[in-house]
Amino acid sequence: MTCSADAPDKAPLLVACLCAQWCRTCDGYRAVFEQAVSSLRAAGVEGMWVDVEDQADALGAVDVENFPTLLIARGDEVLFYGPVMPHASTLTRMLGAAIDGQLSLGPGPADAHVLDLPQRLRRMG
Repeated sequence: MTCSADAPDKAPLLVACLCAQWCRTCDGYRAVFEQAVSSLRAAGVEGMWVDVEDQADALGAVDVENFPTLLIARGDEVLFYGPVMPHASTLTRMLGAAIDGQLSLGPGPADAHVLDLPQRLRRMG
């Protein structure tokens, strides 16, 4: 995997894991998520763990039905949004593709609330 985050026109890659405090799958996935994000900080990856109930204001009208759900965005561009298998290999593969510019939401219609989510999460800090 290359490190394209060094390019001046590349904003940091935001990866947000949307989970719930009561979700046992999320409990186990959190360490996997944090380790993957930590290992890719030099590549411009910023991680955020978001509890969908405690931080519902930041989510707005976005409805999370399955856990864990990931949002991957570069700047304000959403590259991926959806539930994922809670495996380290899945997360590593997806983040590698995003870093290399090979991950894209695609041409299909996207939910406006999801498209605005990176901005709302960054404001949440």
